[in-house]
Amino acid sequence: MTRLIVAAGGGGDAVAAAMLDTALHGDDPALHGEKAERAGPAVILTYAWDRLLVDPVAGPRAPSDFTGLRELASGVLAVPATAAPVPPAGSTLPRLAAELPHTFVLIDASRGVEGVTAGIRDLVAHLAPESIDLLDVGGDILARGDEPTLQSPLADALTLAACSRIDAPVRLLVAGPGLDGEIPVDDLRPRLGERVLTFGPAQVAAADRVLEWHPSEAAAMLAATARGERGVCEVRGSGLQVPLSDGSPGVHEADLGAALHRNELARALLTSASLDEAERHSREICGYSEIDYERERSAAALRAESTAFELDRDAVLEGLDRFESAARARGVTHTSFRRITEVLGVPGSARLALRDLLIEARPEQYAAPLWRLRRPA
Repeated sequence: MTRLIVAAGGGGDAVAAAMLDTALHGDDPALHGEKAERAGPAVILTYAWDRLLVDPVAGPRAPSDFTGLRELASGVLAVPATAAPVPPAGSTLPRLAAELPHTFVLIDASRGVEGVTAGIRDLVAHLAPESIDLLDVGGDILARGDEPTLQSPLADALTLAACSRIDAPVRLLVAGPGLDGEIPVDDLRPRLGERVLTFGPAQVAAADRVLEWHPSEAAAMLAATARGERGVCEVRGSGLQVPLSDGSPGVHEADLGAALHRNELARALLTSASLDEAERHSREICGYSEIDYERERSAAALRAESTAFELDRDAVLEGLDRFESAARARGVTHTSFRRITEVLGVPGSARLALRDLLIEARPEQYAAPLWRLRRPA
């Protein structure tokens, strides 16, 4: 019996999809009872869209950006562990496939919603899945499109529109409401339905090794809150502050039809036939295309990736002390390694080395997979 999970925005949503599948259907008797029926891992349909920290090329990757993809059926391409992105592009999907038991199938956004819909239909016809879930971490899939805090609506809008067009029931799930920092939890709460589950330590343990290296801040906060971390986490960009609350490790069902009716961008994309057309709608409705932002920064990202960089331990720790002091004054209790990378001016290629340095120097502050700020003396 096969299950299909569509990772609405790619990246961390794909990791969360694996966590969700383990929590709901894993073969650990501690999670489901001794007599629970055991099922194989789900198939996860996802973008290869890792943003500039991993992939210095703007936008989502198409099949032509990979070597070694595996054809499951006509129009259905899986990303196995042996696949590789064509330089200078980057992708976390081959490593995810190597470290998780799930099958990762590539969403091709190059033909807009028409293409995404065709891909889902082909996959459903091939798998005949017993269930289809559309999963979003954070909840920006429930946005209208004009919210000033919204940053990355395009991927979610494409998958929402496509899933609304297939002739099969799709359950829309939101994990970690508010953890993407795009829609405030108070605004999301009326749009959320029944809580399906609450992640706990045992249910996120399967992704522990992945979250040691994967750059998704939302998935990291989801796992950390499942382990009991609470407070305020400062994340990417301008220092966005995300509450880590008792509701953060929850997974809620939401009404897919209502989400489509609310999401003006998703409705506009319903008949889009190219990514360029989808971007035009995003600029008209949201006032921007997130891929334009990536294009503006991609040249700098490529230069940073090609420049040799060495970490100076003393300088790193001094810079961290200054950041922690200022962040504590802002009420921050946690941060991500991605945020530390930004504030210390460390290129993305050195992020894992920076993480290892900090954990070795101050292991008591590691709140896997986040960083806990030191309390003032």
